Amino acid sequence: MNIKTASLDGVATIEIARPEKKNALTQSMYRAMADAILAAVDDDSIYSVLITGQPGIFTSGNDLEDFLKGPVQDTDAPLSRFMQALLGCSKPVVAAVTGAAVGIGATMLLHCDLVYLSDQARLVFPFVSLGLVPEFGSSLLLPQLIGHARATEKLLLGEPIAADAAVALGLATAMLPSSDLLAHAHRMAKRFNALPPGAVRDTKRLMRAGSVAGIIRAMEAENAVFIERLRSPEAREALQAFFEKRKPDFRQS
Repeated sequence: MNIKTASLDGVATIEIARPEKKNALTQSMYRAMADAILAAVDDDSIYSVLITGQPGIFTSGNDLEDFLKGPVQDTDAPLSRFMQALLGCSKPVVAAVTGAAVGIGATMLLHCDLVYLSDQARLVFPFVSLGLVPEFGSSLLLPQLIGHARATEKLLLGEPIAADAAVALGLATAMLPSSDLLAHAHRMAKRFNALPPGAVRDTKRLMRAGSVAGIIRAMEAENAVFIERLRSPEAREALQAFFEKRKPDFRQS
């Protein structure tokens, strides 16, 4: 299984486990993650969700070959279901980012409640370099969180964000040595076991109440443009260059 799930001590763990492909996410993996989040929400013995990856890699984002076979066209697509499940998760979501978090690997962190990064982690938003646009509300959230100028550097130029910088910018909770990361994240997730779940749920809802509607609108706008961009000459050149392992040439796009 490329997505491993386990429930232990009140924590539902979702592990991205496809290291031979740098944890690139397929439609079936999105479906499994969405199902795991929804099951955790419905399980009264679960108090939090923990998302993690493999040593040295959180996820390299979409498996482009798989993605192009079935790009997102509607809200029933596995990727859309995953986004909706994570955005709507009423229980705390903790992320243990074991290494590079690329594309949706980075944007999903904007929807987690506690984000712990290994000292090897980095966040990358490569959408523009692929001829595409940001997704999962990141075109709204990143400028809000780190300011327009810094967001321009990250979203337009695709500059990576190192773990210590992500903490300083407020995109992550803390940075830890790789050897301590998962144990620390699980320990923090377990702290919710001792708290009144209703108060936790209501507080999370109130903290997000002012932003959810805007995030949904941003996601809808992003998705519409994203689908258009997938058909553009720029995206075709970028993706073909990716598969051919060469630099794209946009001058002829």
